[in-house]
Amino acid sequence: MNPTYDYSGKVALVTGAGSGMGLATAIAFAKAGAAVTLADIDLAAVQRAADELTSKGHRALAVRCDVADEPSVAAMVQATVNAFGRLDAAFNSAGIQSPATDAADEEGDRFDLVTAINLKGVWASMKYELKQMRAQGSGAIVNCSSLGGLVGNPGRAAYHASKHGVIGLTRSAALEYAPRGVRVNAICPGTIDTPMVRSMVDAGDLTVEGALASLPIGRLGTAEEIADSVLWLCSPGAGFVVGVALPVDGGWTAQ
Repeated sequence: MNPTYDYSGKVALVTGAGSGMGLATAIAFAKAGAAVTLADIDLAAVQRAADELTSKGHRALAVRCDVADEPSVAAMVQATVNAFGRLDAAFNSAGIQSPATDAADEEGDRFDLVTAINLKGVWASMKYELKQMRAQGSGAIVNCSSLGGLVGNPGRAAYHASKHGVIGLTRSAALEYAPRGVRVNAICPGTIDTPMVRSMVDAGDLTVEGALASLPIGRLGTAEEIADSVLWLCSPGAGFVVGVALPVDGGWTAQ
């Protein structure tokens, strides 16, 4: 039986909420009682999700945000505060995968794009979330790294560099803000059954059989399991957890 959480009266913000782990987490926050901002570069996707949540009695706001654009991120956080009055929890989930590429053949433009979204996007999101939480004296942030933030992998230099960077951002901000009542942590998802992973399979960059062979648990993770991890890290149950990079990977990094 999964634990339940009470986020009544709280406000959560999720980037990359148009699908996959971000969407599952936004839904989980709403079901736990939080008012939720769903942010994504695909406004139609988050608007559909927000409309469905509000039709069920939840408070939800859809915001278009390009996390690679700092003013867009600042506007996203301001829209959340304008709508709901505060910000208590944030999951910075927006990210992209990079096609498998020999490190010597990586295109500079592709490296810049991956870094702009996966690393600078987390930096910008955290920056403006922290501004609000600093003023409140409370809050919890979870940044989305990856098992690729903990290990290397041939053909994935750009992606893994960005995800390693997320962990560095997380640990430094965590040390800075723990004394101010704000906890910052990261999760490191393994191979999760999401549209991003399915697109990798379709492109031939990953096979389900190969992924399962490397997973001690013997199955892919679910977006809902990532949501469970985020809600725990943002909850009082993780009140003494600061600056961790939590693997949620079915045992992949334990090997």
